[in-house]
Amino acid sequence: MGSQDAHTDGTGRRALLGAAMLGAGGAVLGLSGTARAATTGSAGHGKGGLKSLPAPTVIGHRGASGYRPEHTFGSYQLALDLGADIVEAGDLVPTRDGHLVCRHEPEIGGTTDVADHEEFADRRTTKVLDGVSVTGWFTEDFTLAELKTLRAIERIPANRPHNTLYNGRWEIPTFEEVLKWQDEQTRRRGKQVWIYPETKHPTYFRKLGLGLEERVAKLLHKHRKDRPNSPVILQSFEPTSIQRLNKLVDNPLVVLLSAANTRPFDFVETGDPRTVADLITPKGLREIAGYAQGIGPTLDLVITKKADGSLDQETTLVADAHKVGLILHPYTMRNENPFLPAEYRKGTDADAYGDAFGAFQRYFATGIDGVFTDNPDTGVLARRDFVNR
Repeated sequence: MGSQDAHTDGTGRRALLGAAMLGAGGAVLGLSGTARAATTGSAGHGKGGLKSLPAPTVIGHRGASGYRPEHTFGSYQLALDLGADIVEAGDLVPTRDGHLVCRHEPEIGGTTDVADHEEFADRRTTKVLDGVSVTGWFTEDFTLAELKTLRAIERIPANRPHNTLYNGRWEIPTFEEVLKWQDEQTRRRGKQVWIYPETKHPTYFRKLGLGLEERVAKLLHKHRKDRPNSPVILQSFEPTSIQRLNKLVDNPLVVLLSAANTRPFDFVETGDPRTVADLITPKGLREIAGYAQGIGPTLDLVITKKADGSLDQETTLVADAHKVGLILHPYTMRNENPFLPAEYRKGTDADAYGDAFGAFQRYFATGIDGVFTDNPDTGVLARRDFVNR
């Protein structure tokens, strides 16, 4: 299971990915918008794996985090209601007693009301997380029962003041609760619901004796969602985490890629001198294709930016990745001005919307297979415009 051979034989992941590139990446083959839309859809309710997903795929980033506090069932549910093809549920971090929960980071001071709980005041501490000193409250210092007494809050209230209306409404979900929710939503909606969990800081947690990959694999196996066609795509910024998962499960796997001059933290820990720039060369991409089915690059790796924040040059990353059979799901499209390329901003208000539709069109035109977005409804409408242009 998850061996190199599984990527290359006629029934393994390479065959699955080949179908995906036809169904979920018609742009690679030069299909028109109408033809591309016709090759995708809900065929088989996900039984065909990645090929059953529309293209470009709209991925609800931490749910519908443009409208609700992220990584809550309120956010996940809304993402589906707004038309997301996949919900990123969620960023996985462990509790002290070994449960996996969904939080953007192990530090939860900015995403929960933990600071309002006097009983946890003494849990506030400073730790070094992937080489950076971070002060706050950390999931690994709480039991699951303790975390369940907390409630989620909006992470970036300056950009999303309206989301603060929902502060305190939802608790922190566990990964197992998400897997059960996925099944319930699939039955309720009559079509397969997909999720896209991420292992967060796996090297950090492994050193604490809280290895993530084995816990993820155990739950996927328990719920029979550890197969090539399972509607669960796994992702990580640490290539060795994906390599480890490749030996444990047969799910589609994606390597996340940050800025070109950065190094994955597992590389830092092992003394591997390579940067992301090395990983996105044809040689680096061929290596990734040996154990993963896709990459999740920051959008700046697809189209570079000028010093003023406007878009500059389209890179060869999409073509190079497709050449070795990798799909691309870049991150993250958001509607608010500060997160858009400079030429798509309108006014100067931090929480005002810019021309998100224009930005979506520019990125879709590069041939990407999908995109993470905090605003799934915007992404769905932008895709409709794109495939029907």
